[in-house]
Amino acid sequence: MKQRDRWTHVLGLISREGFAEITAIADELGVSPATVRRDLDLLAEQQLLTRTRGGAVSNSTAYDLPLRYNAERNVTQKAAIAQAAAACIAEGSVVAISGGTTTTEVARTLALRAEAVGATQRPSITIVTNAINIAHELTVRPHIRLVVLGGVVRPQSYELTGHLAELTLGEIAIDEAVIGGNGVDVVHGLSCHNEGEAAIARAIQDRAARTTVVADSSKLGSHAFARICGIGRIDRLVTDAAAPEQTIREFRDAGVEVVVA
Repeated sequence: MKQRDRWTHVLGLISREGFAEITAIADELGVSPATVRRDLDLLAEQQLLTRTRGGAVSNSTAYDLPLRYNAERNVTQKAAIAQAAAACIAEGSVVAISGGTTTTEVARTLALRAEAVGATQRPSITIVTNAINIAHELTVRPHIRLVVLGGVVRPQSYELTGHLAELTLGEIAIDEAVIGGNGVDVVHGLSCHNEGEAAIARAIQDRAARTTVVADSSKLGSHAFARICGIGRIDRLVTDAAAPEQTIREFRDAGVEVVVA
């Protein structure tokens, strides 16, 4: 197994369980304990976890995994969710997209659709984003009108946050907000690990006529530290086919349109 794959496995384990033991990781991955120790030491140097005797535990940075690691989790589900979410967005819309791995897939899907449709010189859709990775990908797309919010970059998520981003949002109108998070349930609504990201996602939502939340099934029924919005502010939830029927029913009973990809 390649080093990057081992690191992704370890970080995912710590994200879920809060800790990892060297012997258990070695057995799961079929590698030596010495290899696992080296991996944990290198991840600790990057402040992605905290080393302990016999293993490692999470810290605040490890719990909020950087985008490059989250991008490798639930890839198939995220692609399906992106296709379903994009299908709900009309041509000519102004769409605001927050940072995140699933929202990035939505942006890519909309860009590809715009290129397929774009027989004219006019952009077929306007995308507003606070995510610099999304902006980087869309800059070269001629059939997308791209608006990038200002702010301070948060390295873990590539998102621009803060007052400058909110000032820009105050000057525009948005048809549809597409936002993600680290957890969504009918009691706590949509939430994420970082309060700065929550604030800008909320500001995006406040300017939008309609809000679509994209979240794979692993995020349903859970919540994180910083609340983005209550369940009453979510118009549509797009998730994958592994979502439990009971959970889907709870969202629908709360008045949320649920699209299962």
